[in-house]
Amino acid sequence: MGLVLDLIHKILNTYLPHMATTALIHFMPLYLILKFLHFIYRSIFSENVAGKVVVITGASSGIGEHLAYEYAKKGARLVLAARRRQSLEQVADMAYWLGSPNVIPVHADVSKVEDCQRLIEAAINNFGRLDHLVTNAAVTPLYMFEDLIEVTNAAPAMDINFWGAVYTTHFAIPHLKDNKGKIIAITSSAGYLNAARISLYCASKAAMISFFETLRVELGTLIGITIVTPGLVESEMTKGKFLTTEGNLEVDQVMRDVEMSVTPILPVEKCARSIVQSACRGDNYLTEPLWFKTLFYYRIFFPELVEWFQRWFLIPGPGKPPAEAPSKVILDVTGLQEYVYPAPVLSPHIKVDRGYSL
Repeated sequence: MGLVLDLIHKILNTYLPHMATTALIHFMPLYLILKFLHFIYRSIFSENVAGKVVVITGASSGIGEHLAYEYAKKGARLVLAARRRQSLEQVADMAYWLGSPNVIPVHADVSKVEDCQRLIEAAINNFGRLDHLVTNAAVTPLYMFEDLIEVTNAAPAMDINFWGAVYTTHFAIPHLKDNKGKIIAITSSAGYLNAARISLYCASKAAMISFFETLRVELGTLIGITIVTPGLVESEMTKGKFLTTEGNLEVDQVMRDVEMSVTPILPVEKCARSIVQSACRGDNYLTEPLWFKTLFYYRIFFPELVEWFQRWFLIPGPGKPPAEAPSKVILDVTGLQEYVYPAPVLSPHIKVDRGYSL
């Protein structure tokens, strides 16, 4: 039996890579043509979300806030969730003003399973249905992993980014099935592209991608799932809001410059508009800005080169502070910040409610 199994694996190792490569070369052109035609069809018959019910987590700022505005302009009814009550209510008021017939703000912490259940129940109790679930809430730990003294301080990365998405999805699925609804998972390009100091953020986003890809297999056509992998987008994160080794959220624009360097940051309005359009088309994936996709290919075909570059670019020599990393030096020397960063990102101002600490 063992000899037969070894022979099977030997045959597969020898011939399958060649057969797969040949098949890829021959069928890829036809596949791309069919995919393009399907895209045209979905664009023509894009979903009208007017009157439909959309739940958005992490809606008090950034991508979540502007997704609320884009859905509002299309006439969707909204249930918005975030931990900052006052900021959330301001977003809800603006969404109503922009055209949403009904907006319900729900003060919730998605790291708590009971809050996620209460959020979905709010949508059903008020509107009797659920059409789109947008899992957007996230935090970004920024530090070298070995600098973490108390490892449990990193827990929010998974509790909010991953489990928050899982909890809300769990409670939403029965209702989404009733209407052949959609899940829009806001993950990150960091789920594919690993960078120093954001290991836990990368891990949480990679877990999200894997979870929702697997869920798509399990659910089939019952629920559409759009996995969004944004690059650098105007948000509180790109303003420098990070989770520290002590487990606190703080704004550090020097470390923001170290980590993001001269990479162009996409205005949030454009990103949000593209996400809603993609969700209405029923796309499986969306990367914004589109050029970030090219980096995925480098990661696949030249992983050692990408790892070497990331290490050289982001990590200074031994004994040197992070601000002396080539990424920060290049940004300072070229003076490109005012050209590649949207104006709002240059300000360290972050929304802070009374009684709420970063």
